[in-house]
Amino acid sequence: MEILMLQDGKVAIVTGASTGIGLASAKALREAGFRVFGTSRRMAAGGPDGITMVACDVTDDSSVKLIVDKVLDTTGRIDVLVNNAGTGLMGGAEESSIAQAQALFDVNLFGVMRMSNAVLPHMRARKSGRIINISSVLGLIPAPFSALYASTKHALEGYSESLDHEVRSFGIRVCLLEPAYTSTSFEQNMVLPDRALDAYVAARARAVAVLQEIMKTADKPEIVAKRVVEAATTASPRHRYTCGKMAGQVSVLRRFVPERMFDKSLRKQLGLPA
Repeated sequence: MEILMLQDGKVAIVTGASTGIGLASAKALREAGFRVFGTSRRMAAGGPDGITMVACDVTDDSSVKLIVDKVLDTTGRIDVLVNNAGTGLMGGAEESSIAQAQALFDVNLFGVMRMSNAVLPHMRARKSGRIINISSVLGLIPAPFSALYASTKHALEGYSESLDHEVRSFGIRVCLLEPAYTSTSFEQNMVLPDRALDAYVAARARAVAVLQEIMKTADKPEIVAKRVVEAATTASPRHRYTCGKMAGQVSVLRRFVPERMFDKSLRKQLGLPA
């Protein structure tokens, strides 16, 4: 109840809020007292109680401007932006054309930049704001057969931490959330490489099998949503929040396990030859 009173009247935008982490985050922020606007690329009928759903394509400048202007016209403020919209791609790095790689970056990285650039002038004027970017543990570690997806998250990590230093003097903070495997429709909706090569068929199949096995015990999106609320409401947020037990373990291992040992363990898990 204390959080509800504290956050009452504040406004949050959550991109990619129709399912999974975005939906869970929108609900959690609403329960914490925020007025929440959720976006999805294609507008669906209805929406969760208490959440205003609007269509927004984060790859389109005019669409992004339209949603931000609408929220400001309606409420007069934007306190929190959660950049969650994203897409996956599973395949060997060589198996994707440059055009496919660019399309992935346009959603996962440049979409974040578009949304952030659209809200920052307002946040700077108010000298207050919080931008929360949904990254991944694949922004910390190598990801064979998810090289392009991992590249978008590695780039997002560098962008977010650098941006945080730039805007902190304006009362704005930028936070990264790093979930591991999360039980959503994300994996089912992954894009396949547009020029699949026979050379990678067997290894890619093993990587897919490992992913399917891990997904049987994947974290619930509510675990990430809880961290979203924490990052949105705490007075002194951290740069990074790991989400769930596996994400925490991976983060520690990446920092403290010798590179050779980490490399060997990763290849063993994916069934790759030493």
